[in-house]
Amino acid sequence: MTKILLDPTGERSAPHRERLPRPATLHGQVVGLLDISKPRGDVFLDRLEQLLVDAGVHVRRYRKPTFTKPAPVDLRHEIATQCTLVIEALAD
Repeated sequence: MTKILLDPTGERSAPHRERLPRPATLHGQVVGLLDISKPRGDVFLDRLEQLLVDAGVHVRRYRKPTFTKPAPVDLRHEIATQCTLVIEALAD
């Protein structure tokens, strides 16, 4: 039986992207938390923010206008210029 994997991005061939190395520590990092606007994603991010702040990490929060479209260019630019790490929440 042949299995077919569907890629929701609609690209004919997925681009190969090397993973960036993870930082050795969160000390000194600015962590951006991106809520993609799906239900209950904020619940996860609220708890994650609390844990990070309690650990002494500087956190910034962001929210996409809708989960059905990519983040607007200005939001992506803001995150890229203000954060050293980003966590994106997906939930339902």
